[in-house]
Amino acid sequence: MAAVAVEFFVPGRLCLFGEHSDWAGAWRSRAPEIHPGHCLVAGTDAGIRSEAEPADRFELEARFRDPAVPPVRATISREALPAVAASEAFASYAAATLLELVESRGIPGLRLATEADLPVNRGLSSSAAICVSVARAASRVYGLGLSVEEEMEVAWRGERRAGSPCGRMDQVCALGRRTSLLRFDGEGMEVEEVACGGPFFLLLVDLCAGKDTRRILADLQACFPDAPGPVAAAVRRALGPAGELLVRAARAALAEGDAPALGRLMNEAQALFDRDVAPACPELEAPQLHRVLAHPAVRELAHGGKGVGSQGDGCAQIVARGPEERDELARRLERDLGVRCMPVTLEARGSAPPAQASGCGAQPEA
Repeated sequence: MAAVAVEFFVPGRLCLFGEHSDWAGAWRSRAPEIHPGHCLVAGTDAGIRSEAEPADRFELEARFRDPAVPPVRATISREALPAVAASEAFASYAAATLLELVESRGIPGLRLATEADLPVNRGLSSSAAICVSVARAASRVYGLGLSVEEEMEVAWRGERRAGSPCGRMDQVCALGRRTSLLRFDGEGMEVEEVACGGPFFLLLVDLCAGKDTRRILADLQACFPDAPGPVAAAVRRALGPAGELLVRAARAALAEGDAPALGRLMNEAQALFDRDVAPACPELEAPQLHRVLAHPAVRELAHGGKGVGSQGDGCAQIVARGPEERDELARRLERDLGVRCMPVTLEARGSAPPAQASGCGAQPEA
């Protein structure tokens, strides 16, 4: 098929419940005593919009709405891809994913221009979204015919190649803006779409602080599969059976449209994480996250909230009592704590375009 120019959108990924359970559940391929991982995820309103066309080298232009993140412009030859993929730069994720495609599909290069209103390094899978964007761009530009599952696999391998020891949860952003229940058993992942009885009016709060995601992953993964001591045992329990109970209860709350129950479960999930997981890594003390969750406006205008993604001082997610309460909550948190807020709405059943079945999920959004 002839090469073409394409445009498309990839959203971010919000982990509602079950953070870290993807890589934890993957341990079952070597240590079957580890509990399967379970999580609930949703595509975000924000994401990465891309324009792509064929090229004989890799040219990346990335612009970010976040004023703290400078634009990226990089031109990389095929010979330089391994070095860039191994670097600490944001371009490493895109370069590593392209390297996967060069080796497996023989593509000559790619010109990719992206614009992101998705916060970077805030637990919303900005790195996975750019990796999926590279895989989708190459597939559509060169007519590779990658399925959604294959895009996710290429993106996961690219992110791992860039040095992030992530699991397979993040690449679910390839499925678009839908809510899904994921189950991780060894190398396998089961995806079940969740029809919300909502709507649910969530507020994402960019904490405008800093966190080291790779440090968090390294410290928590050091607790698996059988590290001794009570701290490691507590981490395994929280990311396994205790976490599954919360995920199952939250799935029921979503299906029933029960926002108060979802908020209470977020409070319970954060308490479990603080008690059993945070002691394993100092990055998870997250003072700004806890300032936000303890703010009087949260008690007044919301049902509850918790951290996002790998946790730490990246983002918080809060279940507001309604759209007007969400707006007022955002105003007060931004005024009092210097954070940035972004609405995410989980639409009620039948209010969003239906997903088309495609293997493990929906067709990607154009």
